[in-house]
Amino acid sequence: MAAAQQHRALGPRLHSRVSFAGGGPIHWRPQALRPIAVSDRLAVLPQYLLPKQALTTLAGKLASLAGGATTTRVIRWFIGRYGVNMAEAAEPDPAAYATFNAFFTRALKPGARPLASATWVCPVDGAISQFGRIEFDQVFQAKGHSYSTTALVGGDRELAKPFDGGHFATLYLSPKDYHRIHMPCGGRLMRMLHVPGELFSVNPTTARGVPGLFARNERVVCCFDTAHGPFALVLVGATIVGSMATTWHGVVNPPRTGELREWRYADQRIEFKQGDEMGRFLLGSTVVMLWPRSARRPMRFNPGWVATRPVRMGEVMADLL
Repeated sequence: MAAAQQHRALGPRLHSRVSFAGGGPIHWRPQALRPIAVSDRLAVLPQYLLPKQALTTLAGKLASLAGGATTTRVIRWFIGRYGVNMAEAAEPDPAAYATFNAFFTRALKPGARPLASATWVCPVDGAISQFGRIEFDQVFQAKGHSYSTTALVGGDRELAKPFDGGHFATLYLSPKDYHRIHMPCGGRLMRMLHVPGELFSVNPTTARGVPGLFARNERVVCCFDTAHGPFALVLVGATIVGSMATTWHGVVNPPRTGELREWRYADQRIEFKQGDEMGRFLLGSTVVMLWPRSARRPMRFNPGWVATRPVRMGEVMADLL
């Protein structure tokens, strides 16, 4: 069943809420189709108990250390453990990377990710978590769970409202993937928000077991004006994700102040072409994209897309019919 059909098929919703530091309650509505599998609940239980913030801070510091031969050994282990394809890296020699972060955010060889001819191309290497229609303001996360666009963008209903009835796509980046993020279409940057939150893992098991996961975790919300209307690209943090960075700002987090931070760029002309790099994860995570409802030409995702399918940056993501 297609993701959009799955989303429509989910039954009545339960209502709950979560608060983040420095702000009021943010509402999401996990859908009540069936109870979460006991195995998923058990699998994520340790994450509620772990000192996720401390572990992430420590991992970020270690990943930025220039440890010489020790760093190279760690990188070689990581390549073997996760099957990283270094043949497509601009610098294939593990010893050439001074830090683990430099390796993790490695560039690819020119031409390694050609852009397809499409209105929107895939912005990352990874796997499809979910995609489809936003039902009113609800984004489908996994069976039994959804969350609101308002919660995702940090509680700003006016910012979220244009996406009511629109479309979304959630893409998961695994440790082996290329971790730079590119623009799926051309656009002009208007706003950026850093929304404080939790640091749960974002793997598929956690998505099934933690309600409102992507609207609970720390995230960076990037808002663009495009030829097809407003577009939001959200970088979602996770356990061990030391930081997230954008090309116009640099590292956004740390600092982690516990308060929502916002930058506005309407008085500047920060513009991107399709395929331009816009950001990167220092260790893996997830991107969520939001599109408004099109009044004239409907949006259609790549017919070959299904949940869990691997994707590559530059492939066809969606077109207007």
